Amino acid sequence: MHRITLANTVFEGENNAYLHAGESTVLVDTGVAVAETRAELEAGLAAHDVEFADIDAIVLTHYHADHTGLTGEIQAASGATVHAHVADAPLIAGDADAWDDVRETHERLFDEWGMPAADREELLSYLHDGRDLSGTPADVTPFEDGDRLSFDGFELDVLHAPGHTAGLSTFVLESGDEVLTGDALLPKYTPNVGGADVRVDRPLERYLETLETIADRGFDRAWPGHRDPIDDPSARARQIVAHHEERSYRVLSVLDEYGPADAWTVSAQLFGDLSDIHVLHGPGEAYAHLEHLARAGDLERVDEGYRLTDDAVRRLADRSDGRWPL
Repeated sequence: MHRITLANTVFEGENNAYLHAGESTVLVDTGVAVAETRAELEAGLAAHDVEFADIDAIVLTHYHADHTGLTGEIQAASGATVHAHVADAPLIAGDADAWDDVRETHERLFDEWGMPAADREELLSYLHDGRDLSGTPADVTPFEDGDRLSFDGFELDVLHAPGHTAGLSTFVLESGDEVLTGDALLPKYTPNVGGADVRVDRPLERYLETLETIADRGFDRAWPGHRDPIDDPSARARQIVAHHEERSYRVLSVLDEYGPADAWTVSAQLFGDLSDIHVLHGPGEAYAHLEHLARAGDLERVDEGYRLTDDAVRRLADRSDGRWPL
């Protein structure tokens, strides 16, 4: 398996595509549909004597454009089969009803989060202008958790890893010791939950479960969707859990200091002014934490948004480690 690094200055940057070139030629993720990324992917494939037309199968970790954008173009050039989790497959296929549902959910949540009209317009303009980044739709074969994707001389076991998106999936290599994690586990950033895919029910809870699953498997190495390989995936998963416990502590501290607030207000205290896609990700992450804490009984929903329960106020005052157990 060969890692092909794609600069991608559009989103998080430093995307990875992974190539298996043997009896079958399989590509895991494709990069965003912009000319610079296309040229980088073509060059990376050419280093292994592969062209778009040679690809037999494309396996996708999730539906985001920086992982799927060139898929339709490659499929048109090669006739490759395209494989994605059943939850994300309709979006990759360009299903109009599925995308309409996403837009309707955005509108509902923007109201619930308390997003101001000007910021909403900026975000919707950014999302609209970014549609071409997704490239052309593909004909997608869906898979589910626990499936084995078998190609000539190459197999991947599907390990569903929801949170960042509903259908995000990791792929365990044949040795069982290494895993392709997409955006479920990243070496530098923590994947956004809550805003990155508004379809996910209880996104923080689902993501914490994903991290627990990865940690428990004890993989020797993870190959992420961005940046360099992770040599101790279990430790990185636990580190991200700790990060979310710190973030929950900060969310509670904001409410303790400023009183009841909505997700937009909490986001402003956590992240400051935001632009582009982060106008979605900031309040989305705040919302994921607020809802998780409300379900745990630490917060109450009020007209202004959320407020701490009396018990949470007492327990927060007793904590000195800057973390809130989740």
